[in-house]
Amino acid sequence: MEAWDELERVQSRVLERISNLELALLDRSFCPSPFSVSGQPSPSLAVADSDSASGSGAGAGTEARLSAILRSNGVADFAFKRVPGDYYDRSYEERRRILGAHSIDHLCKSIVMVNTQAPSTVIDCKDRNNSKYYVVVVQYTARLNAEALKNYLYALNDGKVPKKKFNLRLAPEETSLMLTGFEHNAVTCIGMKTEIPVILDEAIVKLNPDFFWLGGGEVDLKLGIRTSQFIDCVKPFIVCCSM
Repeated sequence: MEAWDELERVQSRVLERISNLELALLDRSFCPSPFSVSGQPSPSLAVADSDSASGSGAGAGTEARLSAILRSNGVADFAFKRVPGDYYDRSYEERRRILGAHSIDHLCKSIVMVNTQAPSTVIDCKDRNNSKYYVVVVQYTARLNAEALKNYLYALNDGKVPKKKFNLRLAPEETSLMLTGFEHNAVTCIGMKTEIPVILDEAIVKLNPDFFWLGGGEVDLKLGIRTSQFIDCVKPFIVCCSM
């Protein structure tokens, strides 16, 4: 068991070093966002302003910025809610009551995942079918099925990419922050610094009522949104990827 634990620690250190090298390449490979430069919104959900994306300004600024992005992309049924500082120390049921969610199954999170086995030519998110990174939205009550993601992406690429070249794992926090502009427990699919393809767990689509909660750009800010409008806006891959 000790040998296995040591192997995992070594693997984590290797993956972190690889991630740091990839981050240096990403700084040069990602194109500027179509947002913010001319002041005119586009259908893109990404934003280039890293200060505002990270929530370093006033909370009202984050909410207003993300609200503007949502509205410009045709989303009308959404809400932001500020939560207590000890929100993540509370039970799912307490969090549900704070947000007014229908059930604890309606509490979701956005996690950035990295394909650790991607070919050396795949270093960014330009090809949404074969991206280096994905944002996966799952319920807090569910367990992510990485094997299902692997199988889906393999099929999505019509078998042209070997299955062994897909291995999605949780990206290091610094990588997640660099790509999204949002810190841990604040990640949301709206207003990310870079346009990362999104995978939405099919279980969320089946929720009734179809209104779920996820991160809102700051640790103590949460976003509730109508599922159908989220899908129209973000255009995620819908995958059965939880157990």
